[in-house]
Amino acid sequence: MKKLLVLCAFAATFLIYSCGGGEQKPAAESQVGNTSQSSDAGKENPVYDPERGSGRFTNVEVADKLDPAMVTTGEKVYNLKCSGCHKLNDEKLVGPGWKDVTKRHKPEWIMNFATNTDEMIDKDPKVQVQLELCLVRMPNQNINDEAARGIYEYMRKNDGVK
Repeated sequence: MKKLLVLCAFAATFLIYSCGGGEQKPAAESQVGNTSQSSDAGKENPVYDPERGSGRFTNVEVADKLDPAMVTTGEKVYNLKCSGCHKLNDEKLVGPGWKDVTKRHKPEWIMNFATNTDEMIDKDPKVQVQLELCLVRMPNQNINDEAARGIYEYMRKNDGVK
């Protein structure tokens, strides 16, 4: 019985560690790839924009073709921080599946959600509906701007962009 308790405690510690919970690192204010950021980075937006969400990303320029380096970055982040809760198809695991997410949301919205998770959950009606369906609040994964751009590019690849 004692061994079972120790094993459960270890598993719980591992899950908490792997789902974030680390110290939030300030995001760089420089441009990442072809990403434009507003000049008031880090400040709360007074008016919530459901098209782009809430956060630094206001205008993300996306090329017609995938950037292989960004896809690789995004795949690594997905495998490390996202795959435990999100499938690449339309099936719900803990959170919703990622199939066609880039067709439902603008890049700014996706990248702001990845980097500004808590505020987006609190303010975005679409995220609140997903929260009611999934019953689990997405933890802040401390995603930096470069990783967010990579995740978006990996999502595009998953959605069939070549």
